[in-house]
Order: sequence, then structure tokens, then C-alpha cells
Amino acid sequence: MDVNNSSAQGIISRRAFIGSLATAGALLPIAALAKNISAVQPVKTDRPICVFSKHLHWLTIPEMAKSVASLGYDGIDLTVRKGGHMEPAQAATELPKVVAQIRKAGLDVPMMVTEISDAQHPLTEPILKAASQAGIKYYRTAWVNYDPQLGVVKSLEKYKKQFQELSALNQKYNIHGAYQNHSGTSVGAAVWDLWELFKDLDPRWMGVQYDINHATAEGSASWVNDVDLLKNYIRCMDIKDFYWAKKEGKWEHQLVPLGEGMVDFKKYFSLVKQYGISGPLSVHFEYPLGGADQGKKQITIPKEEVFAAMSHDLQTLRAMLKEAGLV
Repeated sequence: MDVNNSSAQGIISRRAFIGSLATAGALLPIAALAKNISAVQPVKTDRPICVFSKHLHWLTIPEMAKSVASLGYDGIDLTVRKGGHMEPAQAATELPKVVAQIRKAGLDVPMMVTEISDAQHPLTEPILKAASQAGIKYYRTAWVNYDPQLGVVKSLEKYKKQFQELSALNQKYNIHGAYQNHSGTSVGAAVWDLWELFKDLDPRWMGVQYDINHATAEGSASWVNDVDLLKNYIRCMDIKDFYWAKKEGKWEHQLVPLGEGMVDFKKYFSLVKQYGISGPLSVHFEYPLGGADQGKKQITIPKEEVFAAMSHDLQTLRAMLKEAGLV
């Protein structure tokens, strides 16, 4: 999911894109709005739309919360990993405090992104305990890789035991661990391998953070079979768009604003409705945004351009969900 795309040449003009948003009135007076935010209860919905906080690492937690609330999102998908908004070692004591800060802005924190993949790691249980105390219901696990010495089958056998132990710990703390399918060669890229890992586990505690963008990149049209196979294990989703672009003779996976790429959201959301899939949606902004796309601590473009892009994608997503009868 953390795909770095540093150049938009030949794909999309970032400034032209942002300029068109501003012309249409989508560039919000974010500073003024943020000052007027008052404490309210988090929005209650089966599919809260969250900003992946990786893209706002250049803001403090209170600044991020006020800005995201001003844009109209329901919540935040918080980075609790090295280089994120919260370092893993701090989570045991600080995570509930941070979540409380975010909720003061009227947002929920239904999900977080972690580096957790092993129940035996010394930080795993303290993080899950703190997240449970804070009311976080879902977390994204770390990815695991196929061992070339073991091969595919034996690697999956190894990880089955590992995720069984993690599932048991999730049950203890009443939290769902979700593995994101990601294009490439790691476990989960093919998506069917996640079924092999989780089919004997209780989907309340272990499942998939389904990424339709990466599923499309790997499976073209066959991703519909993935959704059918994993429908009971999909409890949260990542939202982003892409198309294939040829650069210097090589085809690349180019991330673009929602609705500008080749992801068939109409078909996808029709299946989400058909199968009754719910849970939080994490919106990712991995097209060029002056470093915000890559999770940088400093950005090279005006913050209003980042906010305008986030506003655009939110409105696009809400329109898609409305068309699918999901709101």
C-alpha cells in the first residue's frame, strides 16, 4: 500500500488538478473551519470514511484532527508504527490519550495501521491492550514474505500457526486484525493465499483489509472471485485508484485521484452491498502531493492543495457509495 510515486509526468498535472478543484469551489477555507470545530460525538455509521494518517504526518495530532473534521471525514486510520503519528513503544501509555484528543474534534478512530504480525513480539500485546482500551476495533497487520527456502506451501503452513496465535490474542482484546492484500510478491498479493491462511480462523478476530486497487492490479477482472472467497473476512477496506502507465519502456502502477483510474468501483461497491460487507474505509492519497503522498514529515506544496485533494476524493467516494445504495 505504501507505493511511492514521485513523478506525475505524462499521467496527471497535480497543479492543474488542484486548480480545477479550486475553480469549482472545492478548496475549503480550512483554517477558518478548523478554528470553529467544537467537541461533538463521533459519527455513527457502519462504513465510516477515514483518512489514512500517513498522509498527514506533517501535522500534529490536534492539527490533523481539526483539519480532517473540517473536511467532513468520519474518522482517522491512525499510523501506530515506526515513523508514524505514534511510535509502537509509546502506544501502551499514549494511544488512549491520542484517541481521546482526536475524538474531541468530533472524529472516531475505528482503525489503526501497525507492524504487528507476531503475537510473541514484546510490543504486540501492550499495543492491542491499549487499542482495545481506546475503543479501536480494527488494526492492519504487517505484511509477511514468502520464504524462498520453504516455498509457497510450507511458508503458508508456517504463517498459519503465527496468525492462529495472533487471532487468539485479538479475541482476548476484542479487536479485529486485518491483513492488507498488496500487489507484489509478498503473502497476500494473490489474495487466494489469504483464504488459505484464515479459512479456519474466526473472522471476528482475523481477516482482510481488502484493497480493491491492489486486487485489480494483480487480478484484473478476476478480483470479483477474491471478494466472493473472502467476503466473510473483509471487515475493513482501503480505497484508492490507479492505472498502468508506461515510463521509459516500463509499465508502472500509477496512483491517481479517485475516479481517474481503472478500478471498477461501481462493480466493487455493488458486491459490497450484495454480500453485506461493512466496516471502516481508509482513503489513501498516493498520487503526487508534495511528499504527503509518501508520509513525509514536511511537504513541498501548500497545505491547501493537500486538503483540496482530500476533499475531492471524499466527495467522489460519497457519490460512489450513494450510487451503490450504501448510504
